Amino acid sequence: SMHKEHKAGEEMEVDWAGETMTYVEPVTAEMKAAYIFVAVLPASSYPFAYAYGDMKIPYWIDAHVRAFEYFGGVPRITIPDNTKTAVIKPSLVDPVLNRSYSEMARHYRTTLIPARAGKPKDKAADENMVGNVSRRIIAALRNRQFFSIYEINEAIKEELVKFINRPFQKMEGNRQTAFEKIDKPVLQPLPA
Repeated sequence: SMHKEHKAGEEMEVDWAGETMTYVEPVTAEMKAAYIFVAVLPASSYPFAYAYGDMKIPYWIDAHVRAFEYFGGVPRITIPDNTKTAVIKPSLVDPVLNRSYSEMARHYRTTLIPARAGKPKDKAADENMVGNVSRRIIAALRNRQFFSIYEINEAIKEELVKFINRPFQKMEGNRQTAFEKIDKPVLQPLPA
């Protein structure tokens, strides 16, 4: 396989993490799952993570909006999985995208290019970041008990800051400095 060069501010890769977190519903004392949305700007390896109660289209779109606001701008291309919330009918040539998702992309002026089904190398940076989020954030929080999605997101936010500020092993700086130098200056502005 060939190394893929990522241009600054051009792409955002998105996916749901394979692992879930749990919280206790205070009223019923029932254990519920929280699904973690992960987005990454591959040029700087700058991540975003947020927990939701399910993986349906309203949360899928909300996660993208939160990611764009978190990054303070919009990349030119968004690369999702071939999930039902993004792609209604997969195709190598002309996939049929979910209408609400397409409208969101049009509003934010980003192009949706779904990864090919069963080809994780199409969005390798996000697959790698899902692993990092699982190891550095979900695993770090596994022994804590939560009582709401809000509590989970506050804990994720704290761990995400620690992860972003961790120094790179083979390069100078960290993900925060790389983002400010590489991606932030060239992201498209958020729409009004």
